[in-house]
Amino acid sequence: MRIFNILWCFMVSAFLITCEEPDDVEPQPVKFPGVDPQLRTYFQRFEDEAAARGLAIDLTEAGISGVIMEIDDRHVLGRCSFPRAEPNRVTVDQTFWSRGSDLFREFVVFHELGHCFLFRPHLEDQLSNGACVSIMRSGNGSCLDNYSSRTRDFYIDELFDHRPAALVAR
Repeated sequence: MRIFNILWCFMVSAFLITCEEPDDVEPQPVKFPGVDPQLRTYFQRFEDEAAARGLAIDLTEAGISGVIMEIDDRHVLGRCSFPRAEPNRVTVDQTFWSRGSDLFREFVVFHELGHCFLFRPHLEDQLSNGACVSIMRSGNGSCLDNYSSRTRDFYIDELFDHRPAALVAR
């Protein structure tokens, strides 16, 4: 019985020693440090979709931040700010965010990153069926939103296809 107790104590001690975290482990830096944690998934998707199309994008290096807060302007779901006080900041409306689907959130964040990173203006053109040609539509035109899981690749291809020459050279 004494040998069993010694063996048991040895096993428990070994387990406790191997389960401790070393003191010298540094925490990993947060990707997208200036971005609301709820938006980080969409920022990562934007980078991933660019990479899938052969583009190397680093939104952190570009200094783009992101927040979720109430936007007082009626029918405005997001915006990209260019003023000196808050350059390249994506703002997404809190009320929209609390109600929006994952796909629609993606649409709005990608649209705003289209402004802030790709420097895309609004594009009101429409396809022959009346659907918007671009994710970059303003919402003030007559085209119909058609962003869905079925059409997502078409719209993301179009988004990254109209990139600045400096990005193509990367």
